[in-house]
Amino acid sequence: MIAAGEPAPGFTLRNQDGEEVSLSDYRGRRILLVFYPMDFSPVCADQLSIYQEVKQDIAEEGVELLGISVDQHFAHKAFQEKLGIDTPLLADFEPKGEVARAYGAYIEEVGHANRSLVLIDAQGTVEWVHESPTPLKIPGANLIFDALEIFGPDA
Repeated sequence: MIAAGEPAPGFTLRNQDGEEVSLSDYRGRRILLVFYPMDFSPVCADQLSIYQEVKQDIAEEGVELLGISVDQHFAHKAFQEKLGIDTPLLADFEPKGEVARAYGAYIEEVGHANRSLVLIDAQGTVEWVHESPTPLKIPGANLIFDALEIFGPDA
């Protein structure tokens, strides 16, 4: 897994609407990358629904969420609509898992990302990371708020 203090690897991926989104688009803003295995699994649905419930609180801390999985952008759109969430979902589809690999979040044996969180500061440096011990364990929203408390809004 990428370490705090390292520069965040750049990327350009398609969002749920098929639009290209680059890490550089967020320069000057803090973001939290939410790597998750894939759309439409019950655990992933639970994770993203939980984050949606606290998304406004996270935004008040000056942080924007971006979900990333190996699914195509068409699947992301359907998943987003099914859950009723507005978190942008990015397709790490082709080459499959390239961004997850760059961040050290990809599990080769199963062909998808682990549940991993990467907080990136406004200058593009990794502030904090969390890697779940297994893709079946959801990193709770409390972990995010604990990290934001440690690093504060001006980190």
